Amino acid sequence: MAYVIKRYSNRKLYDTQESRYVTLEEIEEMIRTGKEISVVDAASGEDLTGVTLTQIILENQRSHRGGLPTGFLHQLIKHGEAWQDFLQRSMKSSLEGVISNQREMERVFQEWMSRAGWGSMMAGAGLGTRSEPKRDGTAEVDADRLREEVAALRERLKSLEERLEKRKAQPK
Repeated sequence: MAYVIKRYSNRKLYDTQESRYVTLEEIEEMIRTGKEISVVDAASGEDLTGVTLTQIILENQRSHRGGLPTGFLHQLIKHGEAWQDFLQRSMKSSLEGVISNQREMERVFQEWMSRAGWGSMMAGAGLGTRSEPKRDGTAEVDADRLREEVAALRERLKSLEERLEKRKAQPK
């Protein structure tokens, strides 16, 4: 289920699930942890998700945390909607490929753990085994919890990789 963020005319953003105002940085962090965000205008109900996500990207560009090449930005403006449509299709296709590869990697890893005899050791940690869906409706909650755990682990792995790259780049 997507987190619904309401945007008011004063540009404040309100997280309806947690009943509090949030910043763009907090929304960015929510997305990085795997939460799906939906931003709507509080008065009209108009979907502002794309505009808000673009704003987050622009803020990152301004603070030099991420950067889109200038040539790419020129082409995006020059070719307008046709270029944007092409980009959306390409990115969607690429993302589907990445997700497919991740699923395949997880399947291979599970198989490898099982062959190595680690399936029973990892079961206590919530990894390596799959149980039958529960009949009382908690299976959906368990799946959400597992998705959150996987997202958190991916973020941790990304952070560790970044730290390792920084250490490699430091002169000895």
